[in-house]
Amino acid sequence: MVNEQLLNPKSIVIIGGSNDIQKPGGTVLRNLIEGNFKGDLYVTNLKETEVQGIHSYTDPKYLPDVDLAIIAIAAKFIPDTVEMLIREKNTRAFIILSAGFSEENKEGKILEQRIVSTVNSVDGALIGPNCIGVLTPQYHGVFTKPIPKLDPKGCDFISGSGATACFIMEAGIPNGLTFASVFSVGNSAQMGVEEVLQYMDESYDTEKSSSIKLLYIENISKPELLLKHASSLIMKGCKIAAIKAGSSEAGSRAASSHTGALASSDVAVNALFRKAGIVRCYGREDLVSVASVFMHPQMKGKNMAIITHAGGPAVMLTDALSYGGMNVPHIENETSRELLSQLYPGSSVANPIDFLATGNAEHLGKILDYCNSKFDEVDGMAVIFGTPGLNRVFDVYNVLDEKIRTSAKPIFPILPSVYTAHEEISDFISKGRVFFQDEVLFGNAIARVYNTPPPFSDQPGYLAMDQEMVREIINRAADGYLSPSEIRGLLDACGIPRAGEMVVTDERKAVEAARQLGYPVVMKVVGPVHKSDVGGVVLNVKSDSEASNEFLRMIKIQETHSILIQPMLSGTELFVGAKFESKFGHMILCGLGGIFIEVLKDISAGLVPVSRYEAISMIKSLKSYKIIQGVRGQNGISETAFADVIVRLSGLLQIAPEIIELDFNPLLGNQDSVVVVDARINIKKG
Repeated sequence: MVNEQLLNPKSIVIIGGSNDIQKPGGTVLRNLIEGNFKGDLYVTNLKETEVQGIHSYTDPKYLPDVDLAIIAIAAKFIPDTVEMLIREKNTRAFIILSAGFSEENKEGKILEQRIVSTVNSVDGALIGPNCIGVLTPQYHGVFTKPIPKLDPKGCDFISGSGATACFIMEAGIPNGLTFASVFSVGNSAQMGVEEVLQYMDESYDTEKSSSIKLLYIENISKPELLLKHASSLIMKGCKIAAIKAGSSEAGSRAASSHTGALASSDVAVNALFRKAGIVRCYGREDLVSVASVFMHPQMKGKNMAIITHAGGPAVMLTDALSYGGMNVPHIENETSRELLSQLYPGSSVANPIDFLATGNAEHLGKILDYCNSKFDEVDGMAVIFGTPGLNRVFDVYNVLDEKIRTSAKPIFPILPSVYTAHEEISDFISKGRVFFQDEVLFGNAIARVYNTPPPFSDQPGYLAMDQEMVREIINRAADGYLSPSEIRGLLDACGIPRAGEMVVTDERKAVEAARQLGYPVVMKVVGPVHKSDVGGVVLNVKSDSEASNEFLRMIKIQETHSILIQPMLSGTELFVGAKFESKFGHMILCGLGGIFIEVLKDISAGLVPVSRYEAISMIKSLKSYKIIQGVRGQNGISETAFADVIVRLSGLLQIAPEIIELDFNPLLGNQDSVVVVDARINIKKG
């Protein structure tokens, strides 16, 4: 795991150092030298006695003791080299640049496992193999470029891909984005993204540590660790954005329920990030844009003033912000008219605030002052400023820099003229500024930041539930789908409201049950998994003769062994489901039923345990949330009752982890209650 020798080595050896800077062993040595590593620097090379001006050991056994080894030799030689360094040279930290391990074949995996076992035997630290290295203020232990000027208040960046790390830095540096450290974990043989983030959490210092963490992840092997330490860092005041690559469901699994069909591992990733408070990104430019938003003060609301001298980009930004749930408030009052009188004729201050292509630095300064101190309806300002190149515009960028420094409200500079105004923008960046090249990327990024909730508590609060009854039912049940009576028992034990029902096996009892429950009723087959597909659901049965005839028809449907009868209830169809996802644990999904779940796949997901606050947030994040609130004169659905079902289901899953798949579909909701009408629960023990 992360140790002092990895972070602050007093000595470093390059195993496989080279005079050829086209090779990793040559480039990493050059980068260490140019990065002015303050400790002792050693090199081994079987054929050279001097490498890049440094004495080279032709045999590693002649090395003095050394803290950190950066290794760039063939994979097959590395296990023995690591063992020798640990046993004879007291080396306790390793960065293995070389490939040829678990990413290639079984033989490579065996080599990798041997290295990990050796390093773990002395509580050592291992980064890699198959990585570009580590970049910190103490040493530049990477064999690639770019090597940004490191800033303690820049971004800490942990990447599962070395090449992607380089490309992301390449995208961010020209925009002024700075980095505090870079960890490329490669195969994550001992330490992955999760472990490095754990170290950053456990060593976090509000005065000295970077408050911005960027992650590029291809495989989340330890979701609990990621959730714990990401949440902890964010609660300490950090901001975290992450790309999780490999999100498509090209190999989607066959599933026997709606939940199974909808609950992919990527839905689990979304749920994990949302629970932790991580802003999810989907590409390099997206991550850079979100990181650049993080580098600015946080907006206190969602109302943005757009200040521009070009109409088109302002319209596109307005669209992006609106689609993202943010506001571009209309500004029209005495104060705005006062501002308008100080601008050139033809300008507009309605928001977007357009001060025309002929507007100057003085105009921009006045607009920013008004937005900052006189327009209470504004929480932040986006300034779009480019130039046709007719003259230099240093004065505009100087005003922008000054106002960013002094404004109480955040100002986000969008500067599209990266070629024409190259000198001005370079000067702007040199003052420590970060800017955005594209208004839509900025709009999408800040909306995503705004819409990402803070970490959710994993304490759902007290719920009155009969845990003994739940365990008794589960212990008694066989693997597979539970019977209606077992499901009724679980719902009642957990306090989850359900529709009244009776299960019958003959025609006479079907008629009696329908009379007792009260017409009209619903009749459903018990046995087939997909009832509707086989004609196993009949609504609005109104008489004894209908009940009798439908029973006789339905009992003949293949796999049917009984008929379930319920009163015909009214309300809006809802959906709640749960699924066990390997590594992530149980995941709960919710949404509206019918077309919303079947076609639009409008769902929200949360990882168990789900608190009441998180359940409400899940409901509010649905695209169909306005229907839940009530639209066009229709009554809404009780969000409290809907959330209560979700929280109680979370409790059930904690008591009965054997549940692998569950559907409440549909539930019927109105302004007073939410009731389970149909349920399926699948369990697997052991």
